[in-house]
Amino acid sequence: MGNPEQNYPCVHIAGTNGKGSVALIISSVLQQAGYRVGRFISPHIHSYRERFSVNNQEIKEDILLDYLQKIEANLNKMCQEGYERVTEFELLTAIAFEYFKDSKVDVAVLETGMGGLYDSTNVVSPLISIITGVDYDHQSYLGNSLKEIALNKAGIIKPGVPVVVGDMDEMALQVIKDRADSQGSSLFPASLCQVKRRGNHNIDGQVVEAKCPGLEIDRVYFSLLGDFQLQNLAVALTSLMVLKQQGYSITNEHIINTLSTLKHPGRMELISSNPPIILDVAHNPQAARQLAYSLKNLFPHRRCIMVCGMLDDKDSMAILQELGGDCRACVVTRPESQRGVHWQRVAAQWLMLYPDKEVWVKEDIEEAVKTGISLLGAEEYLLVAGSFYILDRARRYLMTT
Repeated sequence: MGNPEQNYPCVHIAGTNGKGSVALIISSVLQQAGYRVGRFISPHIHSYRERFSVNNQEIKEDILLDYLQKIEANLNKMCQEGYERVTEFELLTAIAFEYFKDSKVDVAVLETGMGGLYDSTNVVSPLISIITGVDYDHQSYLGNSLKEIALNKAGIIKPGVPVVVGDMDEMALQVIKDRADSQGSSLFPASLCQVKRRGNHNIDGQVVEAKCPGLEIDRVYFSLLGDFQLQNLAVALTSLMVLKQQGYSITNEHIINTLSTLKHPGRMELISSNPPIILDVAHNPQAARQLAYSLKNLFPHRRCIMVCGMLDDKDSMAILQELGGDCRACVVTRPESQRGVHWQRVAAQWLMLYPDKEVWVKEDIEEAVKTGISLLGAEEYLLVAGSFYILDRARRYLMTT
């Protein structure tokens, strides 16, 4: 393919949680500043098209199919020459690299699929490497300790390339610092940007202020819900500060004009305000913990009914422990994936944790959502969470009813 990824500069993002939000903020601000920006994310909620966008416009289906056929011809040739068949994510990465080259992007913002060191995106020589955070997820691939997981994610750090890091465990941070030192890479902690919410958190969004070296915004509307988005914003602003130091024309106005327009499906997404219905992937313990804290602040006097389904490689017990405290009942459903945890197992875990609370089992996702809505009482809200693989059907149903 001729190394298409070498035709444009890149921003490379790894991290257990927050990659998608940070990628969205950075790419949207760069677009507002006049740059043509490619963005590659994973996974998707509804369609593979979501993974490839230029200036926030998803790739068209016929164009995606053309790239798939083109690259499949190369793959068949490789197999004939004795190479192993590539993984799905490696194929998608190749499509992204080629699509962004043909689209003549000024810069591409790339999320890793998993980890960093062995990720297929890790062939780029980026302008900046970003590690949003390190916590437990994908342990069967990345290791069972935070140190092992951090080592894998630190694999995206390249010689002399600046590194932005979010808030994380001190041991994980030390691993990343050591890797940055060994590569001669400057480290920029997201704490350089002090981001605070002004006033109350409500379903319409948040008013924030931020002070960073060379960047400052005051009382700006930020459309993404969740306390965790303040940390993601700090990571994104610190990264934009570094890009500005590298010569990118980014002003306070570009940031201010962007923050009120952001939409991120499936990340503490408010689908309905009456009754309140929230969708969030929350597919690992850290994400569930952050979501639970944010929901408590957003709905301090409400309890929830939760609809959930999880994949087999996720710590379903820990996720239920984080999310279930303020929930009156849980409706367990089956994710649309061969890796889905059997719903009876999740229901049994719920009863172990909360023996005095209701649990319902509905294999069909739409039926689970309908049941959840029917259970809602006054001053309660519905939460749909646990996996990308339940949000597709749930979100389609809720958006059309």
